[in-house]
Amino acid sequence: MSASRDLTGRVAVVTGAGRRAGIGFAVARRLAERGAALYLAHWRPHDERQPWGADDTDALRTELAATTTVVDRSIDLADPDAAHRLIDDAVAELGHLDILVANHARSGGDGTLHEVDAAMLDGHWAVDARSVLLLTQAFARQYRPERGAVPDRGRVVWLTSGQHLGPLPGEVAYAAAKSVLAGLTPTVAAELIERGIVLNTVNPGPVDTGYLSPGSTGLDPGFAAAVHAAFPRGRAGEPDDPARLIAWLISDEGRWLVGQVLDSEGGFRRSRW
Repeated sequence: MSASRDLTGRVAVVTGAGRRAGIGFAVARRLAERGAALYLAHWRPHDERQPWGADDTDALRTELAATTTVVDRSIDLADPDAAHRLIDDAVAELGHLDILVANHARSGGDGTLHEVDAAMLDGHWAVDARSVLLLTQAFARQYRPERGAVPDRGRVVWLTSGQHLGPLPGEVAYAAAKSVLAGLTPTVAAELIERGIVLNTVNPGPVDTGYLSPGSTGLDPGFAAAVHAAFPRGRAGEPDDPARLIAWLISDEGRWLVGQVLDSEGGFRRSRW
């Protein structure tokens, strides 16, 4: 099978895929091009609260549906039961699942150590860590390794941030929750590989999903310029940059990489930022 359609017959869940400028949509587009059917999850009320706003998810689905089968749902993963309901619904709609990309995250409602409170910490834990673990649990329970001829065909990709490489000022609750994923990657990967599922975690580095774009937020233009300047090519990451790595990890060629936290940062020079 050619690399361009090497995921034909496989089904992927991609969360946080409700914005064209987001990493989730870039991943979904890459997987669709390679032949995977898609179940996309998003939570529009969260996107509407952000300075960059929400996109027309019907339009995004229609665009991807020109290439592959697409189902999309709006679901709040802060709900303790949402992860299992999402996986159950995806199986009911598409028959089985081979791939899970847990890209979603909570944005906002955070602060420094002196500003965070229990609600902030619990809110980020629920979305950024707990729901990812429960999604992975539900995905693993439905996965059937005997369905395909390729060993270790199942894939789970978590997304974290660069909190293990340097500080994330003003994002203590977010960094705390995302640190759980990076820290648990080897443990969960060791359990999943016994079921024919390969787990890796990707730190995409600073990616402009809207927050660095002029006029999209109230961010100091000097701050955005400094982030871009800290990259060798003078630009921060774009959503397709981590999407290319994630698509490779999901491909059969990526099956020998297990339990790793991969920093896909394009040479980001943290010391200059």
